[in-house]
Amino acid sequence: MARNPLSARVWRCGLGAALCLSGLSCGGGGGGSGTSAGSSASSTAAATNVASVMVDAGPTSASRDVNTLFTTVTLCVPGSTTNCQTIDHIEVDTGSYGLRILAPVLTLTLPVKKTANGDSLLECTQFVDGYSWGPVVSADVQLSGEAASSAPVQVIGDPNFATIPAACSGTGPAEDTVAAFGANGILGIGVFAQDCGTGCVNTVDNGNYYACAGSQCQASTAPLASQVVNPVTLFAKDNNGVIIELPSVAAQGAGVVAGSMIFGIDTQSNNKSGSQSVLTLDPNTGYLTTVFNGQSLPQSFLDTGSNGIYFHDAGIVQCKDVKFYCPASTLTLTAMLEGQNAVSATIGFSVADADTLFANAPGFVAFPTLAGPYPGTTVSFDWGLPFYFGRTVYTAVENATTSVGTGPYVAF
Repeated sequence: MARNPLSARVWRCGLGAALCLSGLSCGGGGGGSGTSAGSSASSTAAATNVASVMVDAGPTSASRDVNTLFTTVTLCVPGSTTNCQTIDHIEVDTGSYGLRILAPVLTLTLPVKKTANGDSLLECTQFVDGYSWGPVVSADVQLSGEAASSAPVQVIGDPNFATIPAACSGTGPAEDTVAAFGANGILGIGVFAQDCGTGCVNTVDNGNYYACAGSQCQASTAPLASQVVNPVTLFAKDNNGVIIELPSVAAQGAGVVAGSMIFGIDTQSNNKSGSQSVLTLDPNTGYLTTVFNGQSLPQSFLDTGSNGIYFHDAGIVQCKDVKFYCPASTLTLTAMLEGQNAVSATIGFSVADADTLFANAPGFVAFPTLAGPYPGTTVSFDWGLPFYFGRTVYTAVENATTSVGTGPYVAF
């Protein structure tokens, strides 16, 4: 499916460093402190199609991460059951597509994907706040009891591929270390199977993929089978989508929040559809529409990889030092989400003073009232991780069927 290559993990973690607070990081995982919010999914935590997820303080002690959801992934050399590595604090991102691992934490040697003429296939993943460069490799991926064989995975910051084309490095600072990236990797489980789709199959200068021979790299097409893939789509059975289930979080925040990532929709007894609102998405972009303050915002999306709710509202005071909102008192707002199928749902949410939140709870990392101005376009509304607190949210993959419809859609 053709899509803007920049949609690949663009919206991770509050849209990057520009929205990070000094002393706080936009992504990551690790041991948080403070009060746990508990999990509403404990009854399903032992199922083979359920992986634990957690919001905590991050993988490094240099800075704490805010509103960032993590899980654990096991990688194996293709075909091996012993040459494997389990990596924790992988960010869970419903707004991107594919698994990406930071080279500094990877101990395995995984085979690099090749182009038709035998060159190494590399990818430049461009974000709002920078870029990540690295080879596409093959790995057997395991999430809880689910397995994806020979999945194309990007390794970010591999020192064996240090030559970066100017078209990639010119997009911003490199995010190729755990500290810069804010996590040990990222798991994109959004509504598309591949991170680029047919646009990178047919267009050489696509901005994503490169063929490299030694230090010489040139733009390249990439067949769908070689593109970085949402590994869920490769599972044997539970492959049509993902459900994120998180508990509510108190207004003042929490130090740790535990929940569940359930694979498949209507494939087992623990992932059945119910009476949720089902909102279909644009099949090319994955967008839906948000109506807020009387304006229709057609480039809106749900995204666990954004650490706040991001939208334009000139009437809300911005914080002085960071790109969040700091209203004089907590605001109670509403907006309407509408799918392409004309199904709509009205959502209430609150926006609190970010400076006060961080100052009053220095050990907390989960905040349901964190919000900020959306950078760039004024036709977007980013429903980040705070939207997911206290909800069970379904993400159905493109062209996948469930008992309530065909993806791409979201339901809650």
